[in-house]
Amino acid sequence: MAERILIIDDDHHLLAALRRQLSDGFDITTAQGGREALAAIRQAETAQQPFAVAVCDMRMPEMDGIETLKQVKEASPDTVRIMLTGNADQQTAMDAINQGAIFRFFTKPCPVERLTDGLNAALTQYRLVTAERELLEKTLSGSIKVLVDVVSMNDPVAYAMASRLREWVRLLTVEFKLPQRWQLNVAAMLIPIGQVAIPPELLARHKAGQSLTEAEKSVFERAPEAARNLIANIPRLNKVAEVVLLQDRGFDGSGFPADGPKGNDIPFDARLLKILKDLAEATGGGPPTRAAFARLDLRSERYDPGLLAKVRACLEVGGEAPPSVETEVPVAALRVGHTLLADLRLTNGHLILAANTQLSPPQIERLRSLRKSFQFKEPVPVRQ
Repeated sequence: MAERILIIDDDHHLLAALRRQLSDGFDITTAQGGREALAAIRQAETAQQPFAVAVCDMRMPEMDGIETLKQVKEASPDTVRIMLTGNADQQTAMDAINQGAIFRFFTKPCPVERLTDGLNAALTQYRLVTAERELLEKTLSGSIKVLVDVVSMNDPVAYAMASRLREWVRLLTVEFKLPQRWQLNVAAMLIPIGQVAIPPELLARHKAGQSLTEAEKSVFERAPEAARNLIANIPRLNKVAEVVLLQDRGFDGSGFPADGPKGNDIPFDARLLKILKDLAEATGGGPPTRAAFARLDLRSERYDPGLLAKVRACLEVGGEAPPSVETEVPVAALRVGHTLLADLRLTNGHLILAANTQLSPPQIERLRSLRKSFQFKEPVPVRQ
């Protein structure tokens, strides 16, 4: 589909003339004035059919060209902006460049050939910008997927906890009416990634409840630092890396890292995930009951009090865990959305997925692949 071009002017005769002159080579939409243009921009963004280029007159009533292009930039940052004006003084040009961040500046009357060349150059610029963003987004999403898969394979129990955190984040986002915070969702899933730096035998001893030396305890304490170092290598994940580093930092200044921030200086996402992570541990894999929150109350100084109250109001399910209906199914019958009510293991005892994991499409695919070479302990108790 051809990229769309929006031409903005208060003179409907000029708009009609430009449409006739340019429609053979471009997909032209016109808007009479800034407010009509911004309405068209927002409608195009909602429909996911954004304008590639916006050409705007300078002298218009109500909203001049500089203000219009400034708001176009805010509403549709990738749209390439061109100013078309009969007033070519230096101050106008400077304001257009500094406030409207324009790509080209043309004076009236502008020959059609020159305007056509400018539009073609703007379309080339738009393709470069959108192609680079698409490449970054695919690289970012691919990198995150690799890290999440590493967590899933390295420690199914930690992956189950991270999946719970992500679901709680989703519920809280709706309850708090927060804007979608992709960094928070990613941080929730990557909280356990630092454990890949812990020797497997040490992990096994820790899970078995065996005593550890001070040096061994330090390895676990510094796992968030290892996670931060892994994530920080990925472009655009700097904030996520900081949140993961501070996952154990208490509101009162306790916890790792010892020289980290305290109170409201801790990023919001880190304060929230600290509560959710400790809540997940307090539940022992079950629902967030009143009893689980009572365990957090015993060390309430570690948590943002206002945030803890909101989390409690949103997630607490009562004094007792609600009854659930169990269904036992063979591994071949597991489906996306099933929640495991017991650990899923191979017949040799190897843990594949931990109890309370809600199965996702990648996990179902992985189980199908494993079934070709290994045997599972069956049937599996699930909640649908």
